[in-house]
Amino acid sequence: MGKAILKRLKSSKIEPAEMEAMLNLLVAADAVRLRMEKLCAAYGITQAQYNVLRILRGVHPNGHPRREIIERLVEHAPDVTRLVDRMEKTGLVERDRSAEDRRLSLTRITPKGLALLDAMNPGVLEFQGWFGTRLSRPRCLALSRLCEQLYEADLRE
Repeated sequence: MGKAILKRLKSSKIEPAEMEAMLNLLVAADAVRLRMEKLCAAYGITQAQYNVLRILRGVHPNGHPRREIIERLVEHAPDVTRLVDRMEKTGLVERDRSAEDRRLSLTRITPKGLALLDAMNPGVLEFQGWFGTRLSRPRCLALSRLCEQLYEADLRE
């Protein structure tokens, strides 16, 4: 087992390679998530809210129905309806009915939401740079391919 994971878990026990890899991935994901949560908290939002804003910016000026937002989230969010409700109350998003199908509610990013993402961009770029100081570009690409191998089969189900 690697020295860093043993130190982090305060253990001397050597695990099988598969367990070591799984533990390292979980610890690394937690470290990345905590940094992103701190960045988001500095702007008064959660990582889940940032993720929704990022998704909606990608289709601006159009919007997405709730189901499409759920399918595009990086991390599962337990109650997207309440998440969007809170974001609507703060003026980051707006919802209206589709002209083609009045049963369909579309969520769109507002100018306030776009401005927030613009304000956050330097911090996001700095965070990206932090990541890049730890892993070279080729290693980042290799890590991406390895992670995709872990979840890609689940996409087909």
